[in-house]
Amino acid sequence: MDSIDTLIIGAGALGLACAERLTRARQSCLIVEAEQLIGSHTSSRNSEVIHAGLYYAPSSLKAELCLEGHERLYAWCAQHQVAHKRIGKLLVAVSAAERDTLDALAANAQACGVYDLEYIEQARLAELEPAVHGVAALLSPSTGIIDSHAYLQSLLAAAEKQGAQLVLQTRVERLEPGPDGWIVSGTSSGEAFQLEAQRVVNAGGLFAQQLARRTAGLAPAQIPPLHLCRGRYLGYSGRAPFQHLIYPLPEANTSGLGIHATLDLGGQVRFGPDTEYLDHIDYRVDEQLRAPFANAIRRYFPHLDSTRLVPGYSGIRPKLAGPGEPAADFLIQTASDHGLPGLVNLFGIESPGLTASLAIAERVARAL
Repeated sequence: MDSIDTLIIGAGALGLACAERLTRARQSCLIVEAEQLIGSHTSSRNSEVIHAGLYYAPSSLKAELCLEGHERLYAWCAQHQVAHKRIGKLLVAVSAAERDTLDALAANAQACGVYDLEYIEQARLAELEPAVHGVAALLSPSTGIIDSHAYLQSLLAAAEKQGAQLVLQTRVERLEPGPDGWIVSGTSSGEAFQLEAQRVVNAGGLFAQQLARRTAGLAPAQIPPLHLCRGRYLGYSGRAPFQHLIYPLPEANTSGLGIHATLDLGGQVRFGPDTEYLDHIDYRVDEQLRAPFANAIRRYFPHLDSTRLVPGYSGIRPKLAGPGEPAADFLIQTASDHGLPGLVNLFGIESPGLTASLAIAERVARAL
């Protein structure tokens, strides 16, 4: 039976970041991915925003790893020539009634260690973004955008340079504790395989819980529920009306940040995502979203031309909290949690998972 030091299951941002970090010790590392391409799900179906860490509960993993991760990510992009831009974000209060919420968000951000926010009034907002309606806003200068596909490729290239190997169309069917780590069984391009790994990182994203249920010795109570939450995006044809990312205030009792406006590195605007819980993975986006999206967008962009809204793409968030439940934190589950040496499970790594990916990889490396 073949034997390796580390097996990474899942070639999204988390799996690739873990592979790059763990191969620095020059130990053998195999990355297996069930799809035909790396980052086929959550890692390539998002807003491509480098988050500053404004919204999360102070002292939560999301808050700590977002703050640490965005500094690591900017440094990585500079070092590895990954296209990115500190474009800045405006978080807009559209009425005087929302000022208290804006103040609360500013206080929360400071409690999380974000000290560079600028509170601006209506006149300054109009100077920065004439097309945006609002009475006040928070300017986050450290929020940015990134080419997520180039980032994934840079992680893979760095890991491979250090000796990691990637195998696509490979599905792990079962993990069992063995004499020297883990016995891994599965199929690769339709053929059965078995190998031994001293350490295993379950970075399966939307499929992490499925793999956990096929892990011998892992108690069912250690496997959190998975809630699939779709977020859809609409593009906006023609010239961009904004220079910054534009976010409304988060709505109460929702699972997202509201339908906001982001720009890609080519200057094109997209609006989204919305939130919709599903019982299966479905990436469809249809024309019928134009009217509800337009209603939400016009609160902060009253001169929206809804005929320029076009179906874009969608992503699925691997949430640990269901509809109406309080937001759940990241779950980095290690041997101290489940009692199985050499195994790390990554559950519920939704936004800001891309921003935090390098910081999460560092936590995984410490745990192993």
